[in-house]
Amino acid sequence: MSFLICLAALFFLMGIAYRGFSVILFAPVAAMGAVLLTDPSAVPTLFSGLFMEKLVGFLKLYFPVFLLGAVFGKLIEISGFARSIVGAVTGLLGEGRAIVAIVLVGAILTYGGVSLFVAVFAVYPFAAELFRRSNIPKRLIPGTIALGAFTFTMDTLPGTPQIQNIIPASFFKTDAYAAPWLGIIGALFVFGVGVAYLEWRRRAAGDEGYGEGHTNEPQAVEDKVVIHPMVAILPLLIVGIGNKLLLAWITSAYGEQASAALTPEMAANPVTVQIKTVAAIWAVQGALLLGILATVILGFRNLADRFSEGSKAAVAGSLLAGMNTATEYGFGAVIAALPGFKVISDALSKIPNPLINEAVTVNVLAGVTGSASGGLSIALGALSGRFVEAAQAAGIPLEVMHRVASMASGGMDTLPHNGAVITLLAVTGLTHRQSYGDIFAITIIKTVAVFVVIGVYYATGLV
Repeated sequence: MSFLICLAALFFLMGIAYRGFSVILFAPVAAMGAVLLTDPSAVPTLFSGLFMEKLVGFLKLYFPVFLLGAVFGKLIEISGFARSIVGAVTGLLGEGRAIVAIVLVGAILTYGGVSLFVAVFAVYPFAAELFRRSNIPKRLIPGTIALGAFTFTMDTLPGTPQIQNIIPASFFKTDAYAAPWLGIIGALFVFGVGVAYLEWRRRAAGDEGYGEGHTNEPQAVEDKVVIHPMVAILPLLIVGIGNKLLLAWITSAYGEQASAALTPEMAANPVTVQIKTVAAIWAVQGALLLGILATVILGFRNLADRFSEGSKAAVAGSLLAGMNTATEYGFGAVIAALPGFKVISDALSKIPNPLINEAVTVNVLAGVTGSASGGLSIALGALSGRFVEAAQAAGIPLEVMHRVASMASGGMDTLPHNGAVITLLAVTGLTHRQSYGDIFAITIIKTVAVFVVIGVYYATGLV
């Protein structure tokens, strides 16, 4: 019965999200409904002590990233920088390569260390402009951004700084470059098959064109100054490079923890922060502030009379995106606490092959929680010891276990209730009905890639 309750909550929220209802409203309904059917007396306790704690904790850590990312993306749009870069890309690759161009822009940002949530805000203005110029349906934008930002640069390419590639390192005593050849092979598979699918979808659209009457469209305004592409790309480079440099500086300058006391009274109980939990977030925030400052300075004449309204729209968008994702995070925490979740976890442990066991377990738990990092953390937190023992008994390097776990986390995590998916659709002004099918296709490709990599390892022994 507990297993069915867990699944019922999951499918209820997936259905609600797909039909376009607000997950901010229905995520707590789904989570608390599951608790009600399990133990009615626990509803208020788990709502305040778990759901809301996780929701607020997520916003505490990540809302500044959502806010700064939204402002940065809006400024890139209204400054004319997006149009300038799109014009240069179109001239270089040709209008027929719009999909590849947007995938590469997203990949460069996320592999450079920019959060995938920030990448959504930053890439969308480019995608809208380029797709409009190339007469490609707007409904294909979410799938295209998802391929560039949510897949091979999130957890597949060796060295990617995204959290999904960092989490396994602490469990397997590996590093971000674990199993580099398998990672490269997996990335090429996802990129190649993903682009082929999206190009097929573009051709199948025929003469549909970009479409009319869309919401959240980038503003079509006349620029006072035409921005050179080499100038327009500087803020993106500043964000990517600044993120790396600031991360190194923060960890070096602050050590393991930072304390502050502004008055003698505070000295007895100073404000203390563990640096390892916030270093990456501080670095992204600092890099975005530098990117925003650079955009304002370089595009001041275009921005002077547009900043006020543009920033208001960005703040509104960041509030919606942040709350959507935070409520999903709270939902996942409650589902993980249900008895039915342990039933699912225990059943998956019966799969005999170590790599397939790990891939399926992480994939399913990420899908249930609607979070790649959440499912990965839960799976490795509970089962990493067993995974290590099974790998050592079978002679499988732990680097391979790292890469498979990381890739598996980014497979079925992007079901309709996933926070990043909902954020992506909200930012682009599209609905699940219009665009989720393409995101799901990319999800299937990414899930298949994990088993392709496992097959390559067993066939060749490559690591």
